[in-house]
Amino acid sequence: MKEIDINLDHIDYQILRILQNNARTNNADIARDLRMAPSAILERVKKLEQKEVILQYNAKINVQALEQTLLSFIFIKTSDIIGEQRIGHLLADIPEVQEVHDIAGDDGYLIKVRTRDAAGLVDLMRNTLGKIEGILSTRTTIVLETVKEEQKLVIPTKDQNASK
Repeated sequence: MKEIDINLDHIDYQILRILQNNARTNNADIARDLRMAPSAILERVKKLEQKEVILQYNAKINVQALEQTLLSFIFIKTSDIIGEQRIGHLLADIPEVQEVHDIAGDDGYLIKVRTRDAAGLVDLMRNTLGKIEGILSTRTTIVLETVKEEQKLVIPTKDQNASK
């Protein structure tokens, strides 16, 4: 991930907070909440997109609706040398893989996977992961129940940002 040098003010943070909670919030509603003109909000949102602060807008889909209820984390030991990410990119191309993390320690990668059930996980491990040359071993943790699963970032308040 490239490093970005961006100065954000408290209004930018408020806009980000609103859009992170509901990306479908329109500019008029944001403007009303912040007591600003809709055109000013539109301009700020466009700048946040251009500066790559806002990367994309997503819908959060209920996993039960798509019957992808088995959540697993898989630690993967590879033959990749440090800094090489060939296997990481192959893992990222697998549709069931939601996240790929190059990690420190004995394992090279930690991936987050969603499948329909245990049979789907076994199939993924045998027929997809098992065919990637360079994977030496895996350790799988199956999630029994999720207490919190969130992609939201902590957006600073005006007071938190003032100390910088």
